Amino acid sequence: MDGDFRTSFVREPAGLKHYPALVLNADFRPLSWYPLSLWPWQEAIKAVCLDRVQILAEYDAVVRSQKSEFRIPSVVVLKEFVKPQKRVAFTRFNLFLRDEFCCQYCGAKGDLTFDHVLPRSKGGVTSWENVVAACSPCNLKKANKTLKQVGMVLKKPPRAPSPDEMHSHGRRFPPNHLHDSWLDYLYWDTELEA
Repeated sequence: MDGDFRTSFVREPAGLKHYPALVLNADFRPLSWYPLSLWPWQEAIKAVCLDRVQILAEYDAVVRSQKSEFRIPSVVVLKEFVKPQKRVAFTRFNLFLRDEFCCQYCGAKGDLTFDHVLPRSKGGVTSWENVVAACSPCNLKKANKTLKQVGMVLKKPPRAPSPDEMHSHGRRFPPNHLHDSWLDYLYWDTELEA
């Protein structure tokens, strides 16, 4: 398979507004939870025509070419298994996801920034082990001081997350839009209620 399937689905986020397709790996799990592996409908139809995916569910909507009519896929599964990444990329979104979108000093949600636990002015580096999500008030209060100097405490020590941890966190923070046809494929391995 050509191209990197882990990143190609985020190439055109505007294309995801209408009829995105959930992309599953050959083991029927999402390629990614962070962000959720979605392709624009055009990419999904292209992959079907190139015989790279199998359609599992479709929208009611159709698209037409000169000679053909296609129902738009809503869930597709890759025919070849793509090995999951072994390490989690250090990005702002992944940092917020690791910290479950809450300030690591006070627990507030929303209006998040990131903070160097050991300030850069004191030799701190930008890494998983030294950066945390922080709300603006806590970030301003801490400024370029150490935790001891301002009397602040972290909820948990910062560390590099494993891919499994990030998948688990990603499942708790799904995107704003989840099509009904995706639910069976996203949460098939969760415990059922009695």
